[in-house]
Amino acid sequence: MMNIIINSLTLTFSMFSTSILASGVEQSFNITEVSEGNYLHTGIHVSIDSSQHDDIANIGFIIGDKCIAVIDTGGSITIGQKLLDSIRSITDKPVCYVINTHIHFDHVLGNKAFVPEKPDFVGHHKLAVAFEQNRAFFLKQFKNDLGQNPDMTSIIGPGILVDKSIPLDLGNRVLTLIPYPESHSHNDLIVIDNKTNTLWSGDLIFRERVPSLTGSLRGWIKTLDELQRLEGKTIIPGHGSVAGSISEAIEQQQDYLQRLLDETRKALANGQFINDAMENIDKDNQSNLLLHDYQHPTNVSRAFTELEWE
Repeated sequence: MMNIIINSLTLTFSMFSTSILASGVEQSFNITEVSEGNYLHTGIHVSIDSSQHDDIANIGFIIGDKCIAVIDTGGSITIGQKLLDSIRSITDKPVCYVINTHIHFDHVLGNKAFVPEKPDFVGHHKLAVAFEQNRAFFLKQFKNDLGQNPDMTSIIGPGILVDKSIPLDLGNRVLTLIPYPESHSHNDLIVIDNKTNTLWSGDLIFRERVPSLTGSLRGWIKTLDELQRLEGKTIIPGHGSVAGSISEAIEQQQDYLQRLLDETRKALANGQFINDAMENIDKDNQSNLLLHDYQHPTNVSRAFTELEWE
């Protein structure tokens, strides 16, 4: 498929009550209709060292009158297949798009399960390059998540690349895709279902668990400020529970990232070395985030490196 640049864990949802357990799909693979036509599988809060690391991301799909858009596919072909099985237990409409919100394994390694559906794979305009840069790493690091006899072709990248806000029509349901500059990653993209005002943020928004910084701390904080201009009614983060507004969705994460920025700058001004900063910054986990001990030191290291020469 030719690349085309288009220019145009245990969680409860107190706000949403419809839970669908599809026949033929393991009951442990939860599927919930969080808004009309928007179906979510909620990932679990474990680290990537866990045997369940392939099921940590929120993934799902949106059903239009004509066809379906899948939003991320999970961290293995197995998870991708379970998502496809869930779709088929609900509707026989074709999958016309698989949209990846960014490059990280837990959102993209299930893509191959959807190849028989012959969808267009869609992502940020920098996502194709990111796939090329990470394909060998994925094959080495996550070989057991890529099915039998995996090779480079087991990792499916985008054919449609988005370099500015564009619409995708599913039939009486138009989605808006918006790419962002370097933030959580180098290729973050959000999806908005205009019919229900549902916003799929990918990992631009983490809830409950500590966010993972792989892009730019300053860029991410700026992007969160920009997201607040959107009027989402239902906010689906990349990890964690659904929220009823942008401000609710980002409050805890914004507090954490701002503290990381401020305290890292202070550590640099005081002449601390990076190891001291990793030991001392937010050591008490003031935002009370899950997996803080696991991910936070890496976030400090990346923030320190980014801010060292500002």
